[in-house]
Amino acid sequence: MDNGEAPIKGEMVKKDLSYRIEGKIFNSLVVYRKESSGLLPVVMVIPEWWGLNDFSIGKAEEYAEMGYFVLAMDFYGDRKSVETPEEAGSLAGPYYENSVYAKQVFDAGKNALKEFPNADLSSVAVVGYCFGGAMALNMGRQDPQLKAVISVHGNLMTGVKAKHSNVKFLVLNGQDDTYVPREEVAAFKAEMESAQVDYVFIDYPGALHAFTNPASDYYAEKFNLPIAYHEEATQKSQNEIKAFLSKVLK
Repeated sequence: MDNGEAPIKGEMVKKDLSYRIEGKIFNSLVVYRKESSGLLPVVMVIPEWWGLNDFSIGKAEEYAEMGYFVLAMDFYGDRKSVETPEEAGSLAGPYYENSVYAKQVFDAGKNALKEFPNADLSSVAVVGYCFGGAMALNMGRQDPQLKAVISVHGNLMTGVKAKHSNVKFLVLNGQDDTYVPREEVAAFKAEMESAQVDYVFIDYPGALHAFTNPASDYYAEKFNLPIAYHEEATQKSQNEIKAFLSKVLK
């Protein structure tokens, strides 16, 4: 493991966390409040398909500010981040196609946290955005040891079927998201209810895909994508996440 410590904002700590999977190096990032003591519940953040960029790291810092021990995950290796949909699709595609490998990458990051005595690995929640939201749901379907998973404007069907467990699901969706058609929403709800999974699904009227990322408007214009930042949905979703995490990570 390779950990370089640097304080941020005078009260936060960021540490690089490196580990290998089948010869590939993954460079994730740990963030927590400097003054925290004792065991801290863990929040694992899985980025959008753009990779571990400033947006994802900013979200990790938000959760650390709430008092959690946070891992911002490098899901592609070498902390790759990309700028075009073609590059992003090429990197994200294999994880949709191979749920076993996606779980392997996730588990490697979680297991790497064992070296931190203040990370409570018995109390872990996963938050993902877009691609990361789909991966969060994927992990919730596969890992019954998780406390909760949160998908924010993520695809809902990942090729893995939910089984009954105690994992709690929170899904925050843009009602006008063309990447998540209403048929997919209905199929997801049917799956959760059939498996008797504890889930909350919230639609935000007028919100498109990637509604929490201020850079969405830039990407929409540059690449002609049906995505957009939605300030009201962003604030409401963040309030939902905060309350949800406070409840499930007691």
